Amino acid sequence: MADDLFDVTIVGAGPTGLFAAYYAGFRGLRTKLIDSQPDLGGQVTALYPDKFIYDVAGFPKILGKDLVTNLVEQAMQYKPAVHLNENVQTFSRAEDVLELGTDLGTHRTKVVLITAGIGAFTPKTFKRPELDKWMGRGLHFAVRSKEDFRGKRLLVIGGGDSALDWALGLVGYASEITLIHRRDQFRAHEDSVKKLFSSPITVKVFYELRTIRGDGQVGEAVIFSNKTQAEEVLPVDAVLAFLGLVSNLGPIREWGMEIDDDSIVVNTKMETTLAGLYAAGDITAYPGKLKLIATGFGEAATAVNNAMTYINPKASAFPGHSSSIMEQKEKAGAKTS
Repeated sequence: MADDLFDVTIVGAGPTGLFAAYYAGFRGLRTKLIDSQPDLGGQVTALYPDKFIYDVAGFPKILGKDLVTNLVEQAMQYKPAVHLNENVQTFSRAEDVLELGTDLGTHRTKVVLITAGIGAFTPKTFKRPELDKWMGRGLHFAVRSKEDFRGKRLLVIGGGDSALDWALGLVGYASEITLIHRRDQFRAHEDSVKKLFSSPITVKVFYELRTIRGDGQVGEAVIFSNKTQAEEVLPVDAVLAFLGLVSNLGPIREWGMEIDDDSIVVNTKMETTLAGLYAAGDITAYPGKLKLIATGFGEAATAVNNAMTYINPKASAFPGHSSSIMEQKEKAGAKTS
């Protein structure tokens, strides 16, 4: 592995990384994908494969797992090398060759593109043993399959996009859904808030979770008003708490790039402060940055096309229009067949 030199090595195989792999292949670059997760798709696959995503161009709505399936099909056209369950740790430079050290070996490349999302991530828990002990017994901090909640009475906790998206997404699966939030202002998209209040979901604002009770499995949730301290007991079969994610850049932070909080600072070409290292997607920071899948796709294309000129200074950053290029490739293929 150490003697095999690639043009582009992409660290992170979420939506942005997968689209970057497609674009690198489209530009004729020999490409490798490395991800610490066991599956392609990053956070989408790990945390919300059954959640609908509404803000991807061309799809009025699409399930996370279906978006990943499409992105994988698109990326694999050009047969990138794929290394899963592998943690990137070190970065070094030997003249014009960059080396990435992982827990399994060394990867040599001309360019590194970091698309690691929010870095290593885990869902936040309550950090209260009397509550967290119910994990695996009806308390969930993420959802892998809607079918797990078919016919169940649910308590959903949170006021962000994940809480509202999952509460709305489980209507028609769960027999009953109550959502509580500690205040009356929501961090979720305005459209999701409107849908929430027009849905059959029972919404209780200024409410928090006090305790969970049950006989081996979740059976009741005791909630309370943080204004009056009045308690209410809800019969429930599952509690879904969306408290956010704990993210960490990990070893990447030590590579020498300019870092802003937990994000990598890039310029308009998606270049980091280290030559040959580019970044795209949620892991980046620049003025006006929006952490959306939609913007990640554009950043991936920008990074790859500018990396093309780094690898070959005579190349154009503008790739040309894909339809014209593919027509030319098809004609060339027909002549040689």
